[in-house]
Amino acid sequence: MLSTFEGSPGSPQKIAAHALSEASFSGSGGFAEAKGLHSQYERVHERLTALSKNLGLQIEAMQIAVMGAGGNFSNIDEEERRRFWEIRTEIGRQHEEAERERAAAEAEKRGESAPKSNDERTVTY
Repeated sequence: MLSTFEGSPGSPQKIAAHALSEASFSGSGGFAEAKGLHSQYERVHERLTALSKNLGLQIEAMQIAVMGAGGNFSNIDEEERRRFWEIRTEIGRQHEEAERERAAAEAEKRGESAPKSNDERTVTY
């Protein structure tokens, strides 16, 4: 399943390859609206690429979990276990980052200052 996904148009590599330049929006004589549109396009394109990478990681983790569940996890070698936890950690990090971005966007809509964060905890100033 993972190899099928990696070969599909939804793979991170193929999504990343479909980036459009600012000139695609404005031609050779750029204008402010085109720059703004391109900026939003880049933001969405980066997010789609990140979501595709995340989906690939989740598929890989699911494959490891299914293999392990079939044999009470005794049939998974140490490298597969390490990779499973590595993926789980990365997905958790991405989730926390997305939550911080969401909270910052909501705070901005309400006219509040965005929460500041560090690796320990998130604090609102």
